[in-house]
Amino acid sequence: MDDRRDPSIPAVRVSDRDRDDVLRVLTAALAEGRLDPHEHASRSTRALEARTGDELAVLTTDLPAPEPTRAERDRKDLAEWLAEWRYWLGGAVIMSGVWGADSARKGELSYYWPVMPLGVWAAVLVAVAIWPRGTDDAS
Repeated sequence: MDDRRDPSIPAVRVSDRDRDDVLRVLTAALAEGRLDPHEHASRSTRALEARTGDELAVLTTDLPAPEPTRAERDRKDLAEWLAEWRYWLGGAVIMSGVWGADSARKGELSYYWPVMPLGVWAAVLVAVAIWPRGTDDAS
């Protein structure tokens, strides 16, 4: 099987951000001892001169992705926590709709039963936000 790209398909041009991402991987590899200073300088120069994604990809294919920083992990955790609150809101709308339809069918307001599952779910979300996280760096 031939892995070469079809020359009739134009290569995707890269942005400065793409180049910066590759430079971060190369710098992390230098700091970890995966690259020597000469090879780091050579690959960094090629990254800065790269025009297409193919040219950038070959510079990091033999390197592992660097571990995310604490700030990146915190941003990801916050985004996931906020997404869970959106799910909670969706559940509240659906359960309230079921409660409202049942109350309308009976012709009177019945006990608002969604308070229990929504309250427990909200308590778990709040606990996740305030519970101290361990510094488990051994993966």
